[in-house]
Amino acid sequence: MTESIADPCADTPGRRGTAAPRKSSAPARLIALDVLRGIAILGTLGTNIWILTNPRGLVGYLQELGGSSGGWMWTERVLQQLAQGKFLGLLTIMFGIGLAIQQGSATKAGRRWPGKYPWRAGLLFLDGLLNFVLVAEFDVLMGYAVTGLVVAFVLATGERAQRRWLVGAVSVHVAMLTSIAIAMTFVPQEDAAADRPLDPNPYADGSFWDLALFRLENAGLFRIEAVFVFAMSVALFLVGARLFRAGVFRPDGARIRKRLMIIGLGVAAPIDLIAGTAGGGDLILFTRYGSAPFVSLGILAAAAEWYVRRPRAGFAGRRLTEIGRTALSCYILQNLVASILCYGWGFGLAARVSPGDRVPFTVGVYLLVSLIIALGAHLWLRRFERGPVEWLWHVSYRALTRDR
Repeated sequence: MTESIADPCADTPGRRGTAAPRKSSAPARLIALDVLRGIAILGTLGTNIWILTNPRGLVGYLQELGGSSGGWMWTERVLQQLAQGKFLGLLTIMFGIGLAIQQGSATKAGRRWPGKYPWRAGLLFLDGLLNFVLVAEFDVLMGYAVTGLVVAFVLATGERAQRRWLVGAVSVHVAMLTSIAIAMTFVPQEDAAADRPLDPNPYADGSFWDLALFRLENAGLFRIEAVFVFAMSVALFLVGARLFRAGVFRPDGARIRKRLMIIGLGVAAPIDLIAGTAGGGDLILFTRYGSAPFVSLGILAAAAEWYVRRPRAGFAGRRLTEIGRTALSCYILQNLVASILCYGWGFGLAARVSPGDRVPFTVGVYLLVSLIIALGAHLWLRRFERGPVEWLWHVSYRALTRDR
């Protein structure tokens, strides 16, 4: 698992990540990295919460995409578009940065790279598989595990080879988006199955295990995004690694940060927001996988610039840092808490809310879940160095790699 989400203490000299009490002798950390992890975690919830509050889950969300109406229509479109794809991209970039940090640590220690990293990737894949079956069908961890394994070996090659991989991955991704655009333009769209009822509805009426079986039975549908975004993920992993090595978090990286903010926030963000809100669900593929990654780079650069100029974290920064340090635990917990609130095996609130109240209900659930994970991370880190899932992962990794 990469340092960017699973194990922020991994391969850091002087740290022995256990569930033991915190030690004041811990070395300083890059605040911006932890803050960005926290932003990415809460941002992905901003996208996923609309799935979790839909009475038909991901199936209903996809069928109703862009089809909202009523007094809350534009509010819903704007809120969804503000989160759509940006924080998925940011999380992906952070994984690439995590790989670069681990590679740098291995190089300084004289260890071969990628060395034992395949064990990390295997554990991440297992984490993702369990998360997919038991918690969320929109899990990203399995895809990141495969991507990370590939990119780990790419990072062991020279700069020229890495550039070729980056250009190749971007080219494949752009070609896929272009092919989809051509197909949508010239191939008649079938709407007959758009509103096909989900009967029985495991999200509203099924038990916990009914929903788990439903995910397994429809694994092909639910995992298709991971296949589609593989090339984009490889590119963003490599971009993250290159930006970290180029000094995007250092004072001398001001020019890089300025360019990223201009491209991401000055150019891509307005285009993304206008296209996404005006186009509804019709343009989601091109905003989520086209313009959104550029916005992600702008967000990363803005946070890096802020903490280069202001190296101390305020109240909000400390809360985001705590979420970032327990990122994997918070990622799983936020989806689990929202599922308990919304799905039939829990309180079943999603099916009880009228369509006209769904937007304020969704905003309320988002704020409540965010508060719960922020408070949980704060209280946990007052006692322990790692989040609970991070600790379990670390213990498993050490057990697997001992004497190897």
